[in-house]
Amino acid sequence: MTSLFSNKVVAVTGAASGIGRAIALGLARQGATVHIADRDAKGLAETAELIRAEDGRAFATEFDVSNERPMVGWIEQIQSTSDRLDAAFNNAGITGPAKRIEDYPIEDFQRVIAVNLQSVFLGMKYQIPLLKRSGGGSIVNTASVAALTGPGGMSAYAASKHGVHGLTRVVAMENAAHGVRVNAIAPGWTETPMVAANSQQNPGFAAIAQKAIPAKRGGRAEEIAAAAMWLASDAASYVTGHMLTVDGGMTIGGFEL
Repeated sequence: MTSLFSNKVVAVTGAASGIGRAIALGLARQGATVHIADRDAKGLAETAELIRAEDGRAFATEFDVSNERPMVGWIEQIQSTSDRLDAAFNNAGITGPAKRIEDYPIEDFQRVIAVNLQSVFLGMKYQIPLLKRSGGGSIVNTASVAALTGPGGMSAYAASKHGVHGLTRVVAMENAAHGVRVNAIAPGWTETPMVAANSQQNPGFAAIAQKAIPAKRGGRAEEIAAAAMWLASDAASYVTGHMLTVDGGMTIGGFEL
């Protein structure tokens, strides 16, 4: 049986850990050549080694994905190295501090927006021309259940993820007739290093969030990755402009009898 990503060339940002690493590993196991990016050089190298240890193909580039010039250089590098791009996962993100809006530093707000939203804008801006030249493909952006809710103390994060949702829909509309599908995933509470760090910073929020999950557990990075990979694959060929919630029921609302 042919793997979903055999002979495909795929780009993944935020690949040094968590969901991004799980996506990169999953793609490589499905036969893709994976171009991975992150500003965490150590974690990025570890992800590349994990892929190569399973005889996968990985090219790692360390840079800040919120910066336009290196993003342009990365896409040019993908083109010169692999001569095509079939799918892209714009996954890099940070949570920012947990503070009420009147106490939220403007510098932190701007950084969260840059990493979580501007990087997705830049990624798609430069990925789409290469996807079109390659005959079409798909993009999956990582949003969050915070794109559907208003978690207290997380104004920048929620704003950035609502932005990812809106940006995904606009770019899906613009490219639906051009062979490029654009979707997003909205993970709930997921057991990743970023979430662990945020839990230490804000244990009260962590406790409330975990109690709100009907599945009674956090998600695994591999579970989020599986949903993202399905959206990017030909198995979802008629799905575009959609945000797929993967949250163990966290955003259902209501209550259990």
